Amino acid sequence: MNLLDLFAISRRRTPDKAALRFRENQEETILSYDRLFSAADSLAAGLAAQGLGKGDRVAFFLGNRPEFVVAYLAVIRLGAVMVPINLAYRRREIAHMLQDAEPRLLITERSLLSLLDELEEGDRRSLERVILAEELEGLRVDPARLSPPVVGGSDAAMLLYTSGTTGRSKGAVITHDNILATVTGLLAAWAWEPADALLLTLPLFHTHGLVVGLHCALAAGATVLLRRRFDAGEVATGLIQGESTLFFGVPTMYVRLVEELKRRDDRAGLARLRLFCSGSAPLAPETFAAFRELTGHDILERYGMTETGMNLSNPYAGPRLPGTVGTPLPGVSTRIVDREDRDLVPGAEGDLLVAGSNVFAGYWRAPEKTAESFVHDDLGRRWFRTGDLAREDPATGYVTLLGRSRELILSGGFNVYPREVEEVLATFPGVREAAVAGRPHPEWGEVPVAFLVADPPLDEAALINFCKSQMAGFKVPRRFELLEALPRNALGKVQKHLLPG
Repeated sequence: MNLLDLFAISRRRTPDKAALRFRENQEETILSYDRLFSAADSLAAGLAAQGLGKGDRVAFFLGNRPEFVVAYLAVIRLGAVMVPINLAYRRREIAHMLQDAEPRLLITERSLLSLLDELEEGDRRSLERVILAEELEGLRVDPARLSPPVVGGSDAAMLLYTSGTTGRSKGAVITHDNILATVTGLLAAWAWEPADALLLTLPLFHTHGLVVGLHCALAAGATVLLRRRFDAGEVATGLIQGESTLFFGVPTMYVRLVEELKRRDDRAGLARLRLFCSGSAPLAPETFAAFRELTGHDILERYGMTETGMNLSNPYAGPRLPGTVGTPLPGVSTRIVDREDRDLVPGAEGDLLVAGSNVFAGYWRAPEKTAESFVHDDLGRRWFRTGDLAREDPATGYVTLLGRSRELILSGGFNVYPREVEEVLATFPGVREAAVAGRPHPEWGEVPVAFLVADPPLDEAALINFCKSQMAGFKVPRRFELLEALPRNALGKVQKHLLPG
């Protein structure tokens, strides 16, 4: 089975039902299930006529819009591989992904072309064509001419980039089977129904919006109420009007929703919603409590990763405990182990390992990194090292995440890797040494803070502008502190736990 086999069930059962409703500037585009997949079929035929085939990579530098969904479905129908690029990325980050993934095509939109113009010729060497979303309809041809290759569950559907602690971004090869495992597990765990309507403001370039949101909705035969981006006022109005039954967000969104809902007198329409989910970063218990007081809803927290899809979840029908990520989803197994990979008793703190059909195939063209990321038990089962520290409650079995054994910073649901930021800072005139660490923030969860050894005087405004030109905004340090020297051990390694709080 592949993903389109799963989606075909909804297409056959409810061809005339709205699969996608996209609203922007007071205008709404509605695509029924049949119209959505017919558009994808004809676009797939057009792309195949241009030579796109199984295994080819297609980069998506594209915001939330119907063309994203149509193009994605067309790409995977051909057995090709979608490579989404974060819209916050800039030349340095985009160039690396294009050089590493070597996509044949890049799909973008007219408003983003100026960012791509910054790329050097070598960055685009694999690209045969840049296609605008505004021109995709002109590529469609009669789908009867399409003879797609046989696409199986073990074939790659996506190449999702996630950085390591070295700051070098790696592509996680996500197969149809990996996504099917996550989707079918969530359909059961969260009681998805065809009558559901998901208000989706999460970016489709991220696994949270794309897999957890879009894929689950299409598989359930539900309706996706797609929006360009998250706007607290617009989302609050939509939720109160009661047009949706589901809303997924990251903690930062819920912080802003709480602030917005406090200004609203009439919140009765929120009763129609049956589920609010939060993920991609820890949700503060204070936000959980404030949201419950305002809406009567307990936010469901879950835990997933780019490499694994979804792993654990608080229950749909059962107590949702703030600060925990619940228990393993159907088909997922977990272990908490010590540094020698020996299982720990419940209640002990250790490294979290996961296994299941949801776990990715490996890192793109990086067999050594793949081998380092897995451990095999006595039965030969492969367990992925998440890099997260966790504890399982002996009484409830709920898992609490305690932090990361690596140095990853989660800011507003996005990953920030200190080494990558440090490398940028080190290229700024006058900066001799740089260390970056995460520090708590009431809205973003964590933010990067830079500790510098620099020659005076350091122009902080110029440094901020330089950082913004080199990397995504969420990676730019929120604070810069000058030190006489970075704390190091006898071997010269920076001891980040000794940096100022």
